[in-house]
Amino acid sequence: MSHSFLIKGARLLGGEPADLLLRDGVIAEVGRGLDAAGAQVLDAAGLIALPGLVDLHTHLREPGREDAETVETGTRAAAKGGYTAVHAMANTHPVADTAGVVEQVWRLGREAGYCDVHPVGAVTQGIAGKHLAELGAMADSAARVRVFSDDGHCVSDAVIMRRALEYVKAFDGVIAQHAQEPRLTEGAQMNEGEVSAELGLPGWPAVAEEAIIARDCLLAAHVGSRLHVCHVSTAGSVEIIRWAKSKGWQVTAEVTPHHLLLDDTLVRGYDPIYKVNPPLRTAEDVAALRQGLADGTIDAVATDHAPHPVEDKETEWAAAAMGMIGLETALPVIQLAMVETGLLDWAGVADRMSFRPARIGRLEGQGRPLEAGSPANVVLYDPSPRTVVDPATFASKSRNSPFAGLELPGRVVATFLRGRPTVWEGKLQ
Repeated sequence: MSHSFLIKGARLLGGEPADLLLRDGVIAEVGRGLDAAGAQVLDAAGLIALPGLVDLHTHLREPGREDAETVETGTRAAAKGGYTAVHAMANTHPVADTAGVVEQVWRLGREAGYCDVHPVGAVTQGIAGKHLAELGAMADSAARVRVFSDDGHCVSDAVIMRRALEYVKAFDGVIAQHAQEPRLTEGAQMNEGEVSAELGLPGWPAVAEEAIIARDCLLAAHVGSRLHVCHVSTAGSVEIIRWAKSKGWQVTAEVTPHHLLLDDTLVRGYDPIYKVNPPLRTAEDVAALRQGLADGTIDAVATDHAPHPVEDKETEWAAAAMGMIGLETALPVIQLAMVETGLLDWAGVADRMSFRPARIGRLEGQGRPLEAGSPANVVLYDPSPRTVVDPATFASKSRNSPFAGLELPGRVVATFLRGRPTVWEGKLQ
């Protein structure tokens, strides 16, 4: 394909139509009636142009669980979803707790070429919660790690958490916490509440999340460091984060698409597709999360894309793995939950799915405005079609989508990574 593209008549961030000229990896010009000799022209009338999406929370499973996902298949799924950058979580086999492992993941991302892969480093060795991992070495590595998380496990020891927050200040890093008090959630299978009582399943109480968030906000304030809260799922968590932000503390937070759309009543059918950590909560929690994202208390949408092979999901509820895939359905779910409900406009979507996550992850070339001189990371999105989700069409290796069979709006038409199409007319390039 040609090296320059003229996108005609796209609605920038859902606003007025304009033309975008992508050349030599950057947005060369933005305006109306642009002309460019030799450029491939794309009629984008009716399409929305957004900056390439940035995911703070993706599980790519490589190294170690290539049966579920690889860096290549995961980034192909990301590109199809409109992403130009993803953060790859550390709970791989071996764990990404050394410079060697994070550099391996970073290099695999560069070789695949579908989107930028930024490895997340583990906070503790082997994500075992006992001793700090090589945070400085990972930060200094070729991968330039700035986000650290034991995701899947909570850094539950307050002393370890304090040390980690202190350590990353030296290179402007952030600790991304999976907030789950382990003693309150032993054996937990779903949200603790009316539905868990009715089904007789051990409950995961909201306070197990909220207590850790409150503690960590206080610790971050005490040491003057940056805390990021992963996959917020309760109304109380939103309140605590709102309070921490009102104090001017350096606290940011994310919510997943599935926690914005689905609630714990879906578990009544005992289908493990709905088993996830943190669990699906109540309809009241869903409403509070939507409001928190709308008012900016929650900074970002992050997929927590968690692929699993069929045999780990299609089993009885108690034995099934926790997790859902989400890269290829994220924008449609946000359109349904936030845009069509009037809670966010498309500029707000760009803020929560590109600008802010890029700032939190300290990514230089991502999450930039659609203006001349910015890197040409662009997604063209058609909000008008409605399609029934069929996981068989996914680029991901796994099929564990909670949205299978659901009609969702919109589709990604094209994704450009530094001016090169990774997706064109809905198809991977």
